Amino acid sequence: MIVSSKEYTIHQVSYTIRSATEQDAKNLSEVRLQVDGETENLDREKGEAYIDEEGFKNLIQEDTESPNNLFLVAEIDGKLVGFARCEGSKLKRMAHKVEFGVCVLKDYWGYGIGKTFLRECIHWADTNGIQKITLSVLETNEKAIRLYEKLGFEVEGVLKNDKKLSDGRYYHTILMGRIFK
Repeated sequence: MIVSSKEYTIHQVSYTIRSATEQDAKNLSEVRLQVDGETENLDREKGEAYIDEEGFKNLIQEDTESPNNLFLVAEIDGKLVGFARCEGSKLKRMAHKVEFGVCVLKDYWGYGIGKTFLRECIHWADTNGIQKITLSVLETNEKAIRLYEKLGFEVEGVLKNDKKLSDGRYYHTILMGRIFK
């Protein structure tokens, strides 16, 4: 699905949140690869499950055509600095919900881009008949967990010892959901 472009300014930094287009595919591949190497909050290490330009073109096309998918990008001065997706299911029994995922380049943390992505996704879901948004978050990502709770998400479960990080220790993944009434 396509949504209207919106401008935001936080801490003297202006950015645009808009739907992804096929022209973004190459940059999205590069951003995803970089983000994967900047944080352990995501599922992948740098280079794992790599999506090339063609793969992103296919994702963007699928998300644009599907009423249950949304693919947003954040842009600052013409540079992509992050993206978020809501991915729904074609199965009737699960067509009422979407899964939210987000990544922002580390240099742009602290400008509210992730929060803006989530608010835009919540608004989109609320106005398009989506009944539930789910997400998963690493137990150590306390800032994200607080944000999700503030925006109406509740813990629905915990996957124990779900991820092994670079320190050799195992960490839990928290499953959260927000139900629209």
